[in-house]
Amino acid sequence: MRTFLLAGSLALVAGCGTAATTAQPSGAVAPPASAPVVSVSTDRVGTAPPSAGPKQVKPVGGTVNPRKVAWISAKPVDRGRKVKLVWWSGVEPCTVLDRVQVRQTRSKVTITLFEGTPAKAKNTACIAIAVQKTTTVRLKAPVGRRTLVDGAKS
Repeated sequence: MRTFLLAGSLALVAGCGTAATTAQPSGAVAPPASAPVVSVSTDRVGTAPPSAGPKQVKPVGGTVNPRKVAWISAKPVDRGRKVKLVWWSGVEPCTVLDRVQVRQTRSKVTITLFEGTPAKAKNTACIAIAVQKTTTVRLKAPVGRRTLVDGAKS
C-alpha cells in the first residue's frame, strides 16, 4: 500500500512539475495555454488612491460616549473670525462629530473636538480605517495674535 501511494505521489509531482511552452518568433517563450495572463502595473504600487481632501462635517450632537479627539491642524480663515480644523477620525456612521467646544481668553483660543457614535448606529459594524475630516468653527472675536490650543491635548 505504501509503495502504491509513493508511486502515485511521484507520478503526480512529475506531471505537475513542468509545463509545455510554445516558441515565439522572437525567441521568447510563451506561457502555457492554460495559464491566465495577468498584467500588473508597478508605477503606483503601495500608494493610496487620490482623494478630494478631508471630508467636511458638522456637529450632530447626541452621540453615545462622546470623547475628545485631537486635531492635526487649525487654520484661521475669514480674516481670523473662523478656524478650519482637520483631524483623523473613523468612518461614518460609527464615528461622527458630536460637538466642538471653544474657550477664548485674551491670550489663547482652546478648541476641543468631541466624537462619538450615534445611538442608531450603536450595533453597526464598521471597518477600522482612518478618514480625515474637517469642520470650521466661528469665534466671538478674530484669532489675532492669540495661540490656538488643542483642548484634547491640554
